[in-house]
Amino acid sequence: MKNVYDVFSERGFIEQITDGEELRELLGTEKVTCYIGFDPTATSLHIGSLVPIMALVHMQQCGHRPIVLIGGGTGLIGDPSGKSEMRQILTREEIDHNARCLHKQLSQYMNFEGNKAILLNNAEWLTGLNYIEFLRDIGRHFSVNKMLAAESYRMRLQTGLNFIEFNYMLLQAYDFLYLFRRYGCVLQMGGNDQWGNMLAGSDLIRRVEMKNAYSLTFPLISTSSGNKMGKTERETIWLDPALTSPYDYYQYWINTEDADVERFLALFSLLPMEEIIKTGKLADVQLNMAKAVLAFEATKITHGEENALAAWKASAAAFGVKPVDPSILPSSTIPRVESIPDDAAISRITKARSELEKGIPAYELFYEANLCATKGEARRVIAQGGAYVNDRQVKAFDERIGIQHFGEKSKIFIRRGKKKFSIVEKED
Repeated sequence: MKNVYDVFSERGFIEQITDGEELRELLGTEKVTCYIGFDPTATSLHIGSLVPIMALVHMQQCGHRPIVLIGGGTGLIGDPSGKSEMRQILTREEIDHNARCLHKQLSQYMNFEGNKAILLNNAEWLTGLNYIEFLRDIGRHFSVNKMLAAESYRMRLQTGLNFIEFNYMLLQAYDFLYLFRRYGCVLQMGGNDQWGNMLAGSDLIRRVEMKNAYSLTFPLISTSSGNKMGKTERETIWLDPALTSPYDYYQYWINTEDADVERFLALFSLLPMEEIIKTGKLADVQLNMAKAVLAFEATKITHGEENALAAWKASAAAFGVKPVDPSILPSSTIPRVESIPDDAAISRITKARSELEKGIPAYELFYEANLCATKGEARRVIAQGGAYVNDRQVKAFDERIGIQHFGEKSKIFIRRGKKKFSIVEKED
Protein backbone atom coordinates (compact mmCIF):
# COMPACT_ATOMS: atom_id res chain seq x y z
CA MET A 1 0.00 0.00 0.00
CA LYS A 2 1.21 3.50 -0.81
CA ASN A 3 2.83 5.51 1.97
CA VAL A 4 0.24 8.03 3.17
CA TYR A 5 2.98 10.66 3.44
CA ASP A 6 3.46 10.43 -0.33
CA VAL A 7 -0.32 10.62 -0.80
CA PHE A 8 -0.41 13.84 1.23
CA SER A 9 2.55 15.27 -0.66
CA GLU A 10 1.26 14.64 -4.18
CA ARG A 11 -2.28 15.77 -3.37
CA GLY A 12 -1.22 19.06 -1.75
CA PHE A 13 -2.08 18.40 1.90
CA ILE A 14 1.25 19.39 3.49
CA GLU A 15 2.07 22.97 4.48
CA GLN A 16 4.46 22.54 7.46
CA ILE A 17 5.79 19.43 9.17
CA THR A 18 8.19 18.42 11.94
CA ASP A 19 10.87 15.84 11.11
CA GLY A 20 9.42 15.10 7.68
CA GLU A 21 11.78 12.31 6.59
CA GLU A 22 11.54 10.60 9.97
CA LEU A 23 7.75 10.74 9.86
CA ARG A 24 7.65 9.45 6.29
CA GLU A 25 9.71 6.42 7.30
CA LEU A 26 7.46 5.80 10.31
CA LEU A 27 4.29 6.01 8.20
CA GLY A 28 5.78 3.53 5.75
CA THR A 29 6.76 0.92 8.33
CA GLU A 30 4.27 1.08 11.21
CA LYS A 31 0.58 1.50 11.87
CA VAL A 32 0.35 5.04 13.22
CA THR A 33 -2.36 6.61 15.36
CA CYS A 34 -3.03 10.26 14.50
CA TYR A 35 -5.57 12.86 15.55
CA ILE A 36 -7.28 16.04 14.41
CA GLY A 37 -9.41 18.25 16.63
CA PHE A 38 -12.69 19.88 15.59
CA ASP A 39 -14.24 22.75 17.55
CA PRO A 40 -17.97 22.31 18.30
CA THR A 41 -18.85 25.96 17.65
CA ALA A 42 -21.85 24.98 15.50
CA THR A 43 -24.09 21.98 14.88
CA SER A 44 -22.31 21.28 11.60
CA LEU A 45 -18.90 21.62 10.02
CA HIS A 46 -18.59 23.39 6.67
CA ILE A 47 -16.54 22.84 3.54
CA GLY A 48 -13.59 24.59 5.18
CA SER A 49 -13.21 21.50 7.40
CA LEU A 50 -12.99 19.09 4.48
CA VAL A 51 -9.21 19.14 4.12
CA PRO A 52 -8.61 17.71 7.62
CA ILE A 53 -11.51 15.29 7.18
CA MET A 54 -10.11 14.01 3.88
CA ALA A 55 -6.67 13.67 5.50
CA LEU A 56 -8.15 11.34 8.10
CA VAL A 57 -9.88 9.38 5.34
CA HIS A 58 -6.53 8.87 3.58
CA MET A 59 -4.86 7.86 6.84
CA GLN A 60 -7.46 5.15 7.38
CA GLN A 61 -7.32 3.94 3.79
CA CYS A 62 -3.56 3.52 4.13
CA GLY A 63 -3.96 1.33 7.22
CA HIS A 64 -3.46 3.86 10.02
CA ARG A 65 -5.82 4.70 12.88
CA PRO A 66 -7.42 8.16 13.03
CA ILE A 67 -8.70 9.77 16.19
CA VAL A 68 -11.43 12.34 15.64
CA LEU A 69 -11.33 14.65 18.63
CA ILE A 70 -14.31 16.89 19.35
CA GLY A 71 -13.24 19.89 21.42
CA GLY A 72 -16.03 19.81 23.96
CA GLY A 73 -13.60 20.97 26.64
CA THR A 74 -11.44 23.44 24.70
CA GLY A 75 -14.62 24.77 23.10
CA LEU A 76 -15.60 26.16 26.50
CA ILE A 77 -12.64 28.54 26.17
CA GLY A 78 -12.42 29.28 22.45
CA ASP A 79 -9.41 29.06 20.17
CA PRO A 80 -7.85 32.51 19.48
CA SER A 81 -6.04 31.21 16.36
CA GLY A 82 -6.90 33.19 13.25
CA LYS A 83 -9.33 35.48 15.10
CA SER A 84 -9.01 39.23 15.53
CA GLU A 85 -11.27 39.20 18.57
CA MET A 86 -12.46 36.76 21.20
CA ARG A 87 -14.85 34.05 20.04
CA GLN A 88 -18.35 34.01 21.44
CA ILE A 89 -18.42 31.94 24.62
CA LEU A 90 -21.00 29.18 24.33
CA THR A 91 -22.76 27.51 27.25
CA ARG A 92 -21.89 23.97 28.32
CA GLU A 93 -25.28 22.81 27.03
CA GLU A 94 -24.67 24.39 23.60
CA ILE A 95 -21.20 22.86 23.39
CA ASP A 96 -22.48 19.41 24.34
CA HIS A 97 -25.29 19.60 21.77
CA ASN A 98 -22.93 20.69 19.01
CA ALA A 99 -20.45 17.96 19.97
CA ARG A 100 -23.13 15.28 19.62
CA CYS A 101 -24.06 16.63 16.19
CA LEU A 102 -20.43 16.60 15.03
CA HIS A 103 -19.92 13.07 16.34
CA LYS A 104 -22.75 11.89 14.11
CA GLN A 105 -21.61 13.93 11.12
CA LEU A 106 -17.98 12.80 11.18
CA SER A 107 -19.06 9.16 11.42
CA GLN A 108 -20.14 9.43 7.77
CA TYR A 109 -16.57 9.75 6.54
CA MET A 110 -14.73 6.98 8.39
CA ASN A 111 -15.25 3.44 9.59
CA PHE A 112 -15.31 3.39 13.39
CA GLU A 113 -16.05 -0.31 13.71
CA GLY A 114 -13.51 -2.61 15.30
CA ASN A 115 -11.36 0.25 16.62
CA LYS A 116 -10.41 1.25 13.05
CA ALA A 117 -11.01 4.85 14.07
CA ILE A 118 -11.86 6.48 17.39
CA LEU A 119 -14.27 9.29 18.24
CA LEU A 120 -13.45 11.21 21.42
CA ASN A 121 -14.52 14.38 23.21
CA ASN A 122 -11.80 16.15 25.20
CA ALA A 123 -14.39 17.28 27.74
CA GLU A 124 -13.96 13.76 29.16
CA TRP A 125 -10.52 14.64 30.58
CA LEU A 126 -10.25 18.44 30.49
CA THR A 127 -13.31 19.40 32.51
CA GLY A 128 -12.13 17.29 35.46
CA LEU A 129 -8.60 18.70 35.67
CA ASN A 130 -7.35 20.04 38.99
CA TYR A 131 -6.10 23.53 38.15
CA ILE A 132 -3.23 23.60 40.67
CA GLU A 133 -1.97 20.17 39.64
CA PHE A 134 -2.28 21.13 35.96
CA LEU A 135 -0.13 24.22 36.48
CA ARG A 136 2.49 22.23 38.42
CA ASP A 137 2.63 19.25 36.05
CA ILE A 138 1.98 20.88 32.66
CA GLY A 139 2.20 24.66 32.91
CA ARG A 140 5.80 24.62 34.17
CA HIS A 141 6.97 23.29 30.79
CA PHE A 142 5.77 26.38 28.88
CA SER A 143 7.71 29.58 28.30
CA VAL A 144 5.51 32.69 28.25
CA ASN A 145 7.97 34.43 25.93
CA LYS A 146 7.80 31.53 23.49
CA MET A 147 4.00 31.43 23.65
CA LEU A 148 3.73 35.14 22.89
CA ALA A 149 5.90 34.63 19.82
CA ALA A 150 3.37 32.19 18.36
CA GLU A 151 1.43 33.67 15.44
CA SER A 152 -1.97 32.92 17.00
CA TYR A 153 -1.12 34.98 20.10
CA ARG A 154 1.07 37.64 18.47
CA MET A 155 -1.78 38.73 16.19
CA ARG A 156 -4.11 39.18 19.13
CA LEU A 157 -1.75 41.29 21.22
CA GLN A 158 -2.79 44.30 19.12
CA THR A 159 -6.50 43.95 19.91
CA GLY A 160 -6.27 42.25 23.28
CA LEU A 161 -5.69 38.67 24.42
CA ASN A 162 -7.43 37.60 27.60
CA PHE A 163 -6.18 35.06 30.11
CA ILE A 164 -8.82 32.47 29.21
CA GLU A 165 -7.62 32.36 25.61
CA PHE A 166 -3.99 32.33 26.74
CA ASN A 167 -4.63 28.92 28.30
CA TYR A 168 -5.80 27.39 25.00
CA MET A 169 -2.30 26.38 23.85
CA LEU A 170 -1.67 24.53 27.11
CA LEU A 171 -4.93 22.61 26.84
CA GLN A 172 -4.37 21.62 23.21
CA ALA A 173 -0.85 20.50 24.04
CA TYR A 174 -2.23 18.48 26.96
CA ASP A 175 -4.72 16.82 24.58
CA PHE A 176 -1.81 15.55 22.50
CA LEU A 177 -0.01 14.27 25.61
CA TYR A 178 -3.16 12.54 26.85
CA LEU A 179 -3.76 10.85 23.50
CA PHE A 180 -0.08 9.87 23.30
CA ARG A 181 -0.26 8.18 26.70
CA ARG A 182 -3.69 6.59 26.34
CA TYR A 183 -3.81 5.63 22.66
CA GLY A 184 -0.22 5.77 21.43
CA CYS A 185 -1.02 8.76 19.21
CA VAL A 186 2.18 10.17 17.71
CA LEU A 187 0.88 12.53 15.01
CA GLN A 188 -1.31 15.63 15.29
CA MET A 189 -2.63 17.25 12.10
CA GLY A 190 -4.58 20.45 11.49
CA GLY A 191 -4.83 23.76 9.69
CA ASN A 192 -1.73 25.90 9.36
CA ASP A 193 -3.14 28.44 11.81
CA GLN A 194 -2.67 25.72 14.47
CA TRP A 195 1.08 25.36 13.93
CA GLY A 196 2.11 27.04 17.19
CA ASN A 197 -0.36 25.02 19.27
CA MET A 198 0.71 21.79 17.60
CA LEU A 199 4.42 22.45 18.13
CA ALA A 200 3.65 23.05 21.80
CA GLY A 201 2.09 19.59 21.98
CA SER A 202 5.01 17.85 20.29
CA ASP A 203 7.44 19.70 22.56
CA LEU A 204 5.45 18.80 25.69
CA ILE A 205 5.59 15.09 24.82
CA ARG A 206 9.36 15.29 24.28
CA ARG A 207 9.83 17.04 27.64
CA VAL A 208 7.52 14.80 29.68
CA GLU A 209 7.85 11.42 27.95
CA MET A 210 11.28 11.84 26.31
CA LYS A 211 9.86 10.56 23.01
CA ASN A 212 9.17 12.01 19.56
CA ALA A 213 5.73 13.14 18.42
CA TYR A 214 5.01 14.83 15.12
CA SER A 215 2.95 17.74 13.82
CA LEU A 216 1.69 18.29 10.27
CA THR A 217 -0.32 21.23 9.03
CA PHE A 218 -2.49 21.68 5.95
CA PRO A 219 -2.62 24.81 3.81
CA LEU A 220 -5.55 27.12 4.47
CA ILE A 221 -7.50 26.72 1.25
CA SER A 222 -8.82 29.62 -0.78
CA THR A 223 -10.01 29.79 -4.37
CA SER A 224 -7.87 31.14 -7.21
CA SER A 225 -9.74 34.44 -6.98
CA GLY A 226 -8.81 34.73 -3.30
CA ASN A 227 -12.18 33.81 -1.75
CA LYS A 228 -12.21 31.77 1.43
CA MET A 229 -13.02 28.10 0.87
CA GLY A 230 -16.57 27.20 1.82
CA LYS A 231 -17.97 30.72 1.53
CA THR A 232 -20.14 32.19 -1.20
CA GLU A 233 -21.34 35.76 -1.52
CA ARG A 234 -24.48 34.96 0.44
CA GLU A 235 -23.94 31.87 2.57
CA THR A 236 -21.71 29.26 4.15
CA ILE A 237 -21.65 25.81 2.53
CA TRP A 238 -22.36 23.36 5.35
CA LEU A 239 -21.83 19.60 5.42
CA ASP A 240 -25.22 19.06 7.07
CA PRO A 241 -27.88 18.44 4.37
CA ALA A 242 -30.45 20.23 6.54
CA LEU A 243 -28.37 23.44 6.27
CA THR A 244 -27.04 23.05 2.71
CA SER A 245 -29.00 20.64 0.53
CA PRO A 246 -27.09 18.02 -1.49
CA TYR A 247 -28.23 19.84 -4.64
CA ASP A 248 -26.84 23.21 -3.46
CA TYR A 249 -23.71 21.42 -2.28
CA TYR A 250 -23.29 19.91 -5.75
CA GLN A 251 -23.82 23.33 -7.34
CA TYR A 252 -21.06 24.83 -5.20
CA TRP A 253 -18.56 22.34 -6.59
CA ILE A 254 -19.72 22.45 -10.20
CA ASN A 255 -19.17 26.22 -10.15
CA THR A 256 -15.50 25.75 -9.23
CA GLU A 257 -13.18 28.21 -10.95
CA ASP A 258 -11.30 26.72 -13.89
CA ALA A 259 -7.90 27.17 -12.25
CA ASP A 260 -8.99 25.22 -9.15
CA VAL A 261 -10.36 22.03 -10.74
CA GLU A 262 -7.19 19.92 -10.64
CA ARG A 263 -6.26 21.09 -7.13
CA PHE A 264 -9.74 20.47 -5.74
CA LEU A 265 -10.00 17.03 -7.34
CA ALA A 266 -6.74 16.13 -5.60
CA LEU A 267 -7.91 17.41 -2.21
CA PHE A 268 -11.60 16.61 -2.21
CA SER A 269 -11.97 13.38 -4.16
CA LEU A 270 -10.46 9.91 -3.91
CA LEU A 271 -9.82 9.54 -7.63
CA PRO A 272 -6.33 8.41 -8.69
CA MET A 273 -3.79 11.20 -9.08
CA GLU A 274 -2.64 9.89 -12.46
CA GLU A 275 -6.13 10.68 -13.77
CA ILE A 276 -6.46 14.00 -11.91
CA ILE A 277 -3.19 15.36 -13.30
CA LYS A 278 -4.60 15.09 -16.82
CA THR A 279 -7.32 17.63 -16.01
CA GLY A 280 -4.69 20.36 -15.89
CA LYS A 281 -4.61 20.24 -19.69
CA LEU A 282 -8.38 20.30 -20.24
CA ALA A 283 -10.34 23.31 -21.47
CA ASP A 284 -13.86 24.38 -22.44
CA VAL A 285 -16.32 21.47 -22.68
CA GLN A 286 -13.90 18.88 -21.33
CA LEU A 287 -13.06 21.07 -18.33
CA ASN A 288 -16.78 21.44 -17.61
CA MET A 289 -17.04 17.64 -17.68
CA ALA A 290 -14.25 17.49 -15.09
CA LYS A 291 -16.18 19.96 -12.92
CA ALA A 292 -19.21 17.66 -13.08
CA VAL A 293 -17.01 14.78 -11.92
CA LEU A 294 -15.63 16.91 -9.08
CA ALA A 295 -19.14 17.91 -8.00
CA PHE A 296 -20.39 14.33 -8.15
CA GLU A 297 -17.42 12.83 -6.27
CA ALA A 298 -17.38 15.53 -3.58
CA THR A 299 -21.13 15.21 -3.03
CA LYS A 300 -20.88 11.41 -2.91
CA ILE A 301 -18.25 11.53 -0.15
CA THR A 302 -20.32 13.85 2.04
CA HIS A 303 -23.91 12.90 1.21
CA GLY A 304 -23.69 9.40 -0.28
CA GLU A 305 -23.96 8.13 -3.84
CA GLU A 306 -27.77 8.24 -3.93
CA ASN A 307 -27.88 11.95 -3.09
CA ALA A 308 -25.00 12.67 -5.45
CA LEU A 309 -26.87 10.93 -8.26
CA ALA A 310 -30.05 12.87 -7.50
CA ALA A 311 -28.13 16.17 -7.48
CA TRP A 312 -26.47 15.29 -10.78
CA LYS A 313 -29.84 14.45 -12.36
CA ALA A 314 -31.34 17.69 -11.10
CA SER A 315 -28.43 19.78 -12.36
CA ALA A 316 -28.41 18.06 -15.74
CA ALA A 317 -32.16 18.51 -16.10
CA ALA A 318 -31.90 22.18 -15.14
CA PHE A 319 -29.01 23.14 -17.37
CA GLY A 320 -29.48 20.65 -20.19
CA VAL A 321 -27.88 17.25 -20.50
CA LYS A 322 -24.10 17.33 -20.29
CA PRO A 323 -22.76 13.80 -20.80
CA VAL A 324 -19.30 13.06 -19.44
CA ASP A 325 -16.76 11.44 -21.72
CA PRO A 326 -15.70 8.12 -20.08
CA SER A 327 -12.08 8.90 -20.92
CA ILE A 328 -12.16 11.89 -18.55
CA LEU A 329 -11.40 10.60 -15.04
CA PRO A 330 -12.48 7.02 -15.85
CA SER A 331 -12.40 5.93 -12.20
CA SER A 332 -15.34 8.21 -11.38
CA THR A 333 -18.72 6.58 -10.97
CA ILE A 334 -20.59 9.57 -12.36
CA PRO A 335 -23.23 8.27 -14.82
CA ARG A 336 -22.07 8.35 -18.45
CA VAL A 337 -25.52 8.63 -20.09
CA GLU A 338 -27.11 11.13 -22.43
CA SER A 339 -30.63 11.33 -21.01
CA ILE A 340 -32.00 12.22 -17.62
CA PRO A 341 -34.83 10.18 -16.04
CA ASP A 342 -38.08 12.05 -15.47
CA ASP A 343 -37.71 11.74 -11.71
CA ALA A 344 -34.93 14.35 -11.58
CA ALA A 345 -34.68 15.55 -8.01
CA ILE A 346 -35.91 19.13 -8.40
CA SER A 347 -38.59 20.58 -6.15
CA ARG A 348 -41.97 20.49 -7.89
CA ILE A 349 -45.31 22.22 -7.61
CA THR A 350 -48.45 20.84 -9.21
CA LYS A 351 -51.14 23.02 -10.77
CA ALA A 352 -54.59 22.09 -12.05
CA ARG A 353 -55.36 22.66 -15.75
CA SER A 354 -58.10 25.16 -14.88
CA GLU A 355 -55.61 27.41 -13.07
CA LEU A 356 -53.07 27.16 -15.86
CA GLU A 357 -55.56 27.99 -18.60
CA LYS A 358 -56.17 31.44 -17.13
CA GLY A 359 -52.52 31.81 -16.13
CA ILE A 360 -50.75 32.46 -12.83
CA PRO A 361 -48.97 35.76 -12.09
CA ALA A 362 -45.23 35.12 -12.23
CA TYR A 363 -44.53 36.50 -8.76
CA GLU A 364 -47.14 34.17 -7.22
CA LEU A 365 -45.70 31.18 -9.07
CA PHE A 366 -42.17 31.88 -7.83
CA TYR A 367 -43.49 32.26 -4.29
CA GLU A 368 -45.47 29.00 -4.40
CA ALA A 369 -42.47 27.17 -5.84
CA ASN A 370 -40.40 28.21 -2.77
CA LEU A 371 -37.97 30.12 -4.96
CA CYS A 372 -38.80 33.26 -2.98
CA ALA A 373 -39.66 33.57 0.70
CA THR A 374 -42.42 36.14 0.14
CA LYS A 375 -44.42 37.50 -2.74
CA GLY A 376 -42.72 40.85 -2.19
CA GLU A 377 -39.34 39.19 -2.61
CA ALA A 378 -40.60 37.52 -5.81
CA ARG A 379 -41.57 40.94 -7.20
CA ARG A 380 -38.11 42.30 -6.43
CA VAL A 381 -36.35 39.31 -8.01
CA ILE A 382 -38.38 39.73 -11.19
CA ALA A 383 -37.79 43.50 -11.25
CA GLN A 384 -34.02 42.87 -10.95
CA GLY A 385 -34.05 40.45 -13.89
CA GLY A 386 -33.37 37.30 -11.85
CA ALA A 387 -36.47 35.25 -12.78
CA TYR A 388 -36.69 32.87 -15.74
CA VAL A 389 -39.36 30.64 -17.24
CA ASN A 390 -38.02 27.99 -19.59
CA ASP A 391 -34.74 29.96 -19.72
CA ARG A 392 -36.56 33.13 -20.83
CA GLN A 393 -36.24 36.12 -18.54
CA VAL A 394 -39.53 37.27 -16.99
CA LYS A 395 -40.01 40.95 -17.73
CA ALA A 396 -43.05 41.80 -15.56
CA PHE A 397 -43.98 40.62 -12.07
CA ASP A 398 -47.62 40.02 -13.12
CA GLU A 399 -46.85 38.21 -16.38
CA ARG A 400 -49.22 35.29 -16.73
CA ILE A 401 -47.59 31.85 -16.79
CA GLY A 402 -49.90 29.18 -18.14
CA ILE A 403 -50.69 26.44 -20.64
CA GLN A 404 -48.77 28.11 -23.43
CA HIS A 405 -45.52 27.70 -21.51
CA PHE A 406 -45.61 23.90 -21.27
CA GLY A 407 -43.16 21.96 -23.41
CA GLU A 408 -43.29 18.47 -24.85
CA LYS A 409 -42.96 16.84 -21.39
CA SER A 410 -45.90 18.84 -19.97
CA LYS A 411 -43.65 20.74 -17.58
CA ILE A 412 -42.61 24.33 -17.04
CA PHE A 413 -39.08 24.94 -15.83
CA ILE A 414 -38.72 28.03 -13.63
CA ARG A 415 -35.45 29.40 -12.28
CA ARG A 416 -34.25 32.08 -9.89
CA GLY A 417 -30.75 33.26 -10.70
CA LYS A 418 -28.32 30.52 -11.65
CA LYS A 419 -28.81 27.97 -8.92
CA LYS A 420 -32.43 27.72 -7.72
CA PHE A 421 -34.95 25.79 -9.80
CA SER A 422 -38.40 24.27 -9.75
CA ILE A 423 -40.66 22.38 -12.12
CA VAL A 424 -44.37 23.03 -12.60
CA GLU A 425 -46.51 20.04 -13.60
CA LYS A 426 -50.12 19.82 -14.71
CA GLU A 427 -52.62 17.75 -12.77
CA ASP A 428 -54.51 15.19 -14.86
